[in-house]
Amino acid sequence: MARMNIIVPALAVLAGLALSSIYIVDERERALVLQFGEVKVDRSQPGYGFKIPLIQSVVRYDKRILSLSTPPIEVTPLDDRRLVVDAFARWRITDAIAFREAVSLSGPESLRAAETRLAGIIENAIREVLGSVPSTTVLSDDRTPLMNQIRDLARKEAAALGVDVIDVRLTRTDLPEQNLAATFDRMRAERDREARDEIARGGEAAQRVRATADRTVVELTSEARKQSEIIRGEADANRNAIYAEAFGRDPEFFSFTRSLTSYERALKGQNSSIVMRPDSEFFDYLRSDTAK
Repeated sequence: MARMNIIVPALAVLAGLALSSIYIVDERERALVLQFGEVKVDRSQPGYGFKIPLIQSVVRYDKRILSLSTPPIEVTPLDDRRLVVDAFARWRITDAIAFREAVSLSGPESLRAAETRLAGIIENAIREVLGSVPSTTVLSDDRTPLMNQIRDLARKEAAALGVDVIDVRLTRTDLPEQNLAATFDRMRAERDREARDEIARGGEAAQRVRATADRTVVELTSEARKQSEIIRGEADANRNAIYAEAFGRDPEFFSFTRSLTSYERALKGQNSSIVMRPDSEFFDYLRSDTAK
């Protein structure tokens, strides 16, 4: 019985040591086997591994592509026009040994420390690249060459950390808040000036059209008046010719018709009055059926 009391704990200890000697590497991880702080094994393939219990330990790092957003920073391009820029980067650990030596930490703390240092590297790359071009290039629609330059520069600096910068994208490029109001005022003043210029050009064009129309009206009116005078003169001449021909053919009948016309013109309206001498020749054809 005493013997069993010794064997069972011993077996339990051996089983515990056997289990602690086995470690599993997930397909999303890479592992380092350390012995007294020195790297003995760098394992990136998933599966089972063995280590010496109580002497060796396992440190795991994420080998997936990770993301990093940098805080907004102010940069000054060549034209001294300050801009607020932030970026989004994708990166991954490519050399676990160099990464451990660079951050000297493990677990989540190692990632946070690496992100802090990587953010500083990307910010320096952004300042260097954007500081060598004018702000119009930074604010243009096609910023791919600039982002590629930032990525390549950051990748070169981040290699010492054991990481690879896969991509860097500029997510925002704006003016600082204190400059926005002045910029908007300048844009508003420019648009107001353009509007005034357009109104002035429109008024000038309208004045030209109005002057042309007035001149055309005067010319058409003068031409119409001239034509009407010509037509009226020709009509009067024809009328006089007709009157003269009628008078030559029968003067008595001509006098009669002219008197009737005079009566019609003189006695218009409902209550017409004429004051003249009773023996006036005007009513000769009313007093008798023959003329003088």
